[in-house]
Amino acid sequence: MAYGLETKIWQTGALEWWGMIGGEDLYLGSREFPLPPEEGDEWLVRKTGQRFKIINAEICLIGQEEIPEW
Repeated sequence: MAYGLETKIWQTGALEWWGMIGGEDLYLGSREFPLPPEEGDEWLVRKTGQRFKIINAEICLIGQEEIPEW
């Protein structure tokens, strides 16, 4: 798979990253998505409040946080 990850990921024409995690298409962010993604990287998606981490070459959803108001 891309970048040596086990998780299927893709980028849209709007430069947003998506991944197939647990049988669902999940939004992985745009600017917050780490490039290149590496083992141990962790990030928070501002639009959804979801926190992801790369563990054993797979992108894992590790938490849900409140979305900050701007």
